[in-house]
Amino acid sequence: MSVINVKGKQVDVDIAEELATYSWENERWTSDKLIASSPFRDDNAPSFFVNLSGEYAGTWGDSGAYDDVYSRGNFMILIGHLRGIGYEEAGEYLIDKYGALYEIEPDEPIRIRHPKISEGQRRRIIEANPITVATSPYLLTRGITEEVQKEYGIGYGDTARGYTAFPWHTSDGRLANIKYRSTRGKQFFYESGGTPVNRLVYGVDLAEDSAVLCEGEIDALSWSVAGISAISVGGAYLSEEQADIIVRSGIRRLYLGGDNDRQGRKFNGQVSNLLRGRMDIYSVDYGYLKDANEVLKEQGAEGLGRIFHEGNRLQTCSISVM
Repeated sequence: MSVINVKGKQVDVDIAEELATYSWENERWTSDKLIASSPFRDDNAPSFFVNLSGEYAGTWGDSGAYDDVYSRGNFMILIGHLRGIGYEEAGEYLIDKYGALYEIEPDEPIRIRHPKISEGQRRRIIEANPITVATSPYLLTRGITEEVQKEYGIGYGDTARGYTAFPWHTSDGRLANIKYRSTRGKQFFYESGGTPVNRLVYGVDLAEDSAVLCEGEIDALSWSVAGISAISVGGAYLSEEQADIIVRSGIRRLYLGGDNDRQGRKFNGQVSNLLRGRMDIYSVDYGYLKDANEVLKEQGAEGLGRIFHEGNRLQTCSISVM
């Protein structure tokens, strides 16, 4: 465990345990560092590191970064990227999980505080849509058709060229946030002032009574290419608020579509344990492939459809999240 600064609070975080949850390429662990391929871009060499302990615990560096923004940073930036959430949400996650040791304010004694979220912060609507709806050549290379991109309002923002814009809506269709994903690497950021995505479910405004729950937006879009309703939570963790949104959405049959890796199996287990008894839960088997988009690219929409119609099974017992 290492004490790091999170949103002005001192938090004792198990950095190694947090990082071990995710799949790393070319990983090598030492007593004080994780060395691996960068999670921010395609990287065949282990040019990325995270300090696990000491004065700089939680800080990281990427010697092959495309720009200075992703060349180094703190643990909130990294954990936000790994979980698919924003910077502020990453801080909330760490504080909620580990608690704050203390917080110091000018002329006030040390005391413990719990973060409070106002109703206005919970549901901030973007009134003027900054997205120009347009077909993304990047998504076409991932197998996402022009028709599906248009249905989901995919496009770009004038102030974020080189990034594909994914609009996130509330259940009643109001624009609440936008994820901008780089077409060059794996970097992303969210619209300033939008509703935190851990309080939203991507695609829920278009969901039918049967839907596949995925980690990322591209996997949800992949299922849609196959004519199958899908939603995503933007990462490998389902918040309680997202669970409530899914329950209220009218979905009655939920298919667990997390990635076919350690973190994805943990995600599927968490979802099953949270939602069991509130709807029918089915599992999806990607076989030897990692996720829905890999199936789409290799086997086409027909292959993804076969997995849905033939390769799923009703869950009759809880799934371990270990």
